[in-house]
Amino acid sequence: MAPSKAGGVTLDPLRHAWRDLEAAATSPTQHFIWSQACAESFHDGRSPQAVVVHDRGRTTAVAPLVRTRGPLVRLEALGVHELFEPMDFLYADDAALAALAERLARQPLPLRLQRVPAGSPTVAALTRAFQGRGVIHSAPISPYPYIDLDASWAEPEKHFNSGRRSDFRRARRHAEQQGAVTFEVLSPAPAEVGGLIDEALSVEALSWKGTEGTALVRDPARARFFHLYGGAAAAAGILRLVFMRIAGRAVGMQIAVECQRRFWLLKIGYDGSVARCSPGNLLMLHSLQYAAARGLESYEFLGGAAPWTETWTRTVRECTVVRAYPFSAAGMAALGWDTGRWMYQRARRRMQNQDRETAE
Repeated sequence: MAPSKAGGVTLDPLRHAWRDLEAAATSPTQHFIWSQACAESFHDGRSPQAVVVHDRGRTTAVAPLVRTRGPLVRLEALGVHELFEPMDFLYADDAALAALAERLARQPLPLRLQRVPAGSPTVAALTRAFQGRGVIHSAPISPYPYIDLDASWAEPEKHFNSGRRSDFRRARRHAEQQGAVTFEVLSPAPAEVGGLIDEALSVEALSWKGTEGTALVRDPARARFFHLYGGAAAAAGILRLVFMRIAGRAVGMQIAVECQRRFWLLKIGYDGSVARCSPGNLLMLHSLQYAAARGLESYEFLGGAAPWTETWTRTVRECTVVRAYPFSAAGMAALGWDTGRWMYQRARRRMQNQDRETAE
């Protein structure tokens, strides 16, 4: 197997070989269109560095990475810093993954992978590859929630107690008092995506995120990502845009994709002026019903666990952060910096605890 790498802002030269490998993908974040949208939206002068393994002329593994900025340059998973979604390498089999891990262990830059699924073979492969070549450390990091679906989720209300079901009915009545209530799950054509994404983002801006200035309409890079990825996902037939409307006006939205027999929820938003109607909850009921009716295996929340997701599930997929430091000048400098920072933070927490105990 011969490893290689591709630089440049675009990953397009790898498009066909990458897509041929996507049958092995377990998440949309492993797809070519995800990494390409990240590269075009977030590169800000940095070049994506896709480390690729070939075997007899066939691409067998891809690691979409990017060089960080600053004096301590590292390699990190492309787009994870900006989107904080779980990310993993894409590979055809264990031998391809082992070759990819070996390639990464032999290069001089430290490696930081923030949200690798905890059960992924990638963690063990990197651990083996770095033996004798560097220092590697892994630790738990933010998990993400999911729901295992079965036929019972075709009536999602039945998964809640009587009080919660009453809340859903009350919210629906409040909405209907303001006008006709409709729900839609759209699989738009690429030409339709731009206007629909704009509409979805305008709904998000009417929530608390707009008030706090964190809505995507105020974040051009991430808004660009959703436009680019949305268009590519629509062309691939996997984009799902979910809306709740009152009297024709969108008051709740979801941006999602349907692939690997799963429903992947990427972004939600609702109009805070109709919060009494609980558009987010009513839209969740509708998209859960849709996913179950489609016979999908699970509903994946992505993002991270939060109080609102615990309304729907407390089951999570664990994730791991992996930091690897090759025995090189760059690797040892990063290890020294990180170790000093961890020691400082630990000492600071200890002093804060002591201060609290003294005050008590």
